[in-house]
Amino acid sequence: MRLSRLERFLCLFTEVRPGEGVNAVLMFANVFLLLCAYYFVKPLREAWLSVTDVMGFSPKELKAYSALIQGLLLLPVVAWYGRLSDRMHRSTLITRATLFCMSNLVLFFLWRPGGPFVAIPGIELAFYVWVSMFGLFVVAQFWTFAADVYTDERGRRLMPMIAIGATGGAAFGSSVVTPMVKGAEFGADVLLLAALAPLAASIVLTRMVDSSEQGQSKKEPSGEGVTPPAARPRGGLAMIATSRFLIAAAAITLLLNWVNTNGENLLYSIIVDFLQSEVAANGLSDPEAIKAFTKDGVAAFYGNFFTWVNAVALVLQALVASRLLKYGGFRVILLMLPVISLMSYAVMALVPVLIVIKMMKIAENSTDYSINNTARNVLWLPTTKEMKFKCKPAIDTIFVRLGDGLAAATVWFGSNVIIFSNQDYFRFNVVLVLIWLSAAIVLVREHRKVTEANAAAGGG
Repeated sequence: MRLSRLERFLCLFTEVRPGEGVNAVLMFANVFLLLCAYYFVKPLREAWLSVTDVMGFSPKELKAYSALIQGLLLLPVVAWYGRLSDRMHRSTLITRATLFCMSNLVLFFLWRPGGPFVAIPGIELAFYVWVSMFGLFVVAQFWTFAADVYTDERGRRLMPMIAIGATGGAAFGSSVVTPMVKGAEFGADVLLLAALAPLAASIVLTRMVDSSEQGQSKKEPSGEGVTPPAARPRGGLAMIATSRFLIAAAAITLLLNWVNTNGENLLYSIIVDFLQSEVAANGLSDPEAIKAFTKDGVAAFYGNFFTWVNAVALVLQALVASRLLKYGGFRVILLMLPVISLMSYAVMALVPVLIVIKMMKIAENSTDYSINNTARNVLWLPTTKEMKFKCKPAIDTIFVRLGDGLAAATVWFGSNVIIFSNQDYFRFNVVLVLIWLSAAIVLVREHRKVTEANAAAGGG
């Protein structure tokens, strides 16, 4: 077989072999649509939270402490999803889970503040929690599907190219938010309905790829060097506790999000403080006008911020990720983010001003969404199907929110026990990044062992 024109074009980004092009493009389009849907509602999430008032907590406190709520809610969700994966085919499971998310968007639109139904107290906080969980879940579900579709060898070649769709979808989704909202009948809330179309299209693409791949033989990697079948627990969390590989993966996920959320909380606090000073400068006194000004200002800032983050991430994903993986290997792409984070927070500790913080966060987040996104998904290629559908969703959701919860505890400690300045928070992040680097080095070693065991079993 010879490469098609499409496959020759895809070779600009990674190595593609005959017969792989069509499904790779479908997977690319699938994750592009999912990230579009998420970035349609993500700025709205921040905007709703900025004008909420729950039990006297400030938006900054609600943003930090809501991670604890998300972590608790994700425990039964992930356990239930793991049980369903034992009984349903993967395309059926993904279809039903996505339809459930779409129904939730419709309900939030109907019960939105100022909507046709009676307002529910705290709906803004509920929406913030739901969107945060939704973004984690649909993306983790897609990459679990991708890791199950591809072998280790094919995944290493094709996943970096497919991941361009994720960064491209995020960049496109965030860039069209402002034009979509201008002149819309429902204002920014129209984004809830706009997210339905890409989610529906994603279901169709998932079923097309699944149907096509079923016609191809794919020998599942055994992963027997990690957890012997006789000793393998049924629950995802129990499985994680029995494997050094899984413990290390969970640890770096927790630490990454602890560090990143500390930085996000500081950035959010600085933005809100800035807008409050602008309220006084503009002479606003009406409570509703102040709420509208703050809501629109936060949405505008994050729309611009996400656009820059995703634009840089798109360049890194398209031109750097696959080459780093091919020539540097898994170790290089896994260690790149903690190294960049270490340098970024050291700079922020020395120069804690808004423009510097914004630039450093763009560097950190764009690397996370591109190079590190490739690393954390390639990580799962040599593992078993059970580990992919039970442990990966658990780590990509629960441990992400546990890291966010620890960031919330950091906010409380720094506000009530030992009063932290912004520089103190940045210095604390430097210490956390050093621990994160150590855990990443352990994971590199364990991943090598899993890959060698998989190759020896003939699953590569």
